[in-house]
Amino acid sequence: MSGRSFRFGHDGYREAMTAATSLWLAGRAERPTPPYLDETNCTADVVVVGAGITGLITAVLLARAGKDVLVLEAYTAGAGTTGNTTAKVSLLQGTKMSKILRKHGAKVAGQYVQGNLEGQEWLAGYCDANGLSLQREDAYTYAQSEKGLASARAEYDACREVGLDADWVDAADAPDVPFPFAGGVRLPDQAQFDPMPLLDKLIVELDERNGRLVEGTRVLGVSQDSSGLKIKVRSHTGTELDVRAGQCVLATGIPILDRGGFFARLSPHRSYCLAFRVPGAVTRGMYISTDSPTRSVRYAPTADGDRLIVGGAGHTVGRRSHPSDDVDELASWAKVHWPGAIQTHYWSAQDYTPVDELPYVGPLLPGNEKVFVATGFDKWGMTNGTAAALALSSRILGGRMDWSQAFDSWSPHELSGIPTALKVNLEVGFNMAKGWVTPILRRGDGVPDDGGVVAGPPWRMEACSVVDGVERRVSPVCPHLGGIVEWNDSDEAWECPLHGSRFAPDGTLLEGPATHGLTPAP
Repeated sequence: MSGRSFRFGHDGYREAMTAATSLWLAGRAERPTPPYLDETNCTADVVVVGAGITGLITAVLLARAGKDVLVLEAYTAGAGTTGNTTAKVSLLQGTKMSKILRKHGAKVAGQYVQGNLEGQEWLAGYCDANGLSLQREDAYTYAQSEKGLASARAEYDACREVGLDADWVDAADAPDVPFPFAGGVRLPDQAQFDPMPLLDKLIVELDERNGRLVEGTRVLGVSQDSSGLKIKVRSHTGTELDVRAGQCVLATGIPILDRGGFFARLSPHRSYCLAFRVPGAVTRGMYISTDSPTRSVRYAPTADGDRLIVGGAGHTVGRRSHPSDDVDELASWAKVHWPGAIQTHYWSAQDYTPVDELPYVGPLLPGNEKVFVATGFDKWGMTNGTAAALALSSRILGGRMDWSQAFDSWSPHELSGIPTALKVNLEVGFNMAKGWVTPILRRGDGVPDDGGVVAGPPWRMEACSVVDGVERRVSPVCPHLGGIVEWNDSDEAWECPLHGSRFAPDGTLLEGPATHGLTPAP
């Protein structure tokens, strides 16, 4: 399997190229040459960083209200999580509801549901108004065996307590599925779609409302002075310049700014998806298991027939020795239960789990209404990301959503996450130390036959990779907080086990919180 690599086009514009392309991103026509930033057009009322579902909906809602909005995207719209999601638009979210209810009680859980419901309704309404395809299907949280039934039952009870019209399905009454189903929760009339036509339509509307999207431009930092915000960016040509704005929204998965310490309040997770062409009818409905290994299933309509999508093989970023083993096992599982299945696509995505189970949406720092964040969607970004856009745009325009307390970036409910935060950050400390010690113990010259390895003493440590016969050597020190990267043999990329920054074999930054790539080996 091949991961992401990068190239420069003839005009110097950096484009993300990938042989591991999602079903949603594959075969898409390139848009016309995007606009570039220069000294004549680098001001805005609001700068939105990140052109995924959260960033673009936020930008459109603000543009509708007459704001001058500039969206800055490091690569291309949807190149991050949005274009690599399973794109389930569901209020039944695995075992999420029972976890929230257990930690925060019925009031906050109800607010979380209401926010997700408004996000779901907004998406469905936008798709309907613009002729975009969206499939209504039942969603299931199910147990693969007896050991998963308790979790599924707890989710059923939680759904009923917060007012979701869920029902219980016994194994004897299981839908027509070819995989093990011991029982589970069903929530009718949920939705799924291809997210990229939505982003395309949002970009068109943003342009019609005089908003701007600039791709190939990475934000490096944000500071504040008497005249407002100064946002330092690196353009497609490598030129650095300052963008001036009144307010800024960081819709980047994890905030690229360390102020607020969100990197210590989130756990980065990578998961994988495979699409298959299968003989006969493809299983309807959307499924996710409670017991391990996680199995996520849905179908996707395409021009040449429905595809089966299976997901799973998740792990904390940088802390799985051979992710490819789990991905291969996931592919084998699919082929066992859908005989004759032929794999057509492979991709992966990164999501962030908050320590207190609730998203962080609001000011980067308490009391500061200049810089805002939206993160911690925990693999349910279609509804949570849209809810975040509704909450942020309302707040910037002077309003407030009734349910937004459950999404607050700073709230007393975070106290429930302190034990988890301590555990997460102890693990970060352990992996920091392990990263610096382990390479010393490795024997040999540090050059793998294929793949990547970090070797050498601390004063001469190198990350060496060989992909398609091409050898590359870079410093293994993550520029974020000094973690030592590990090789992901499924995506063929370097990953920092501390806070989830990822890099191409040549050190090019794939995603943050780092804002710079790995440096060349000394």
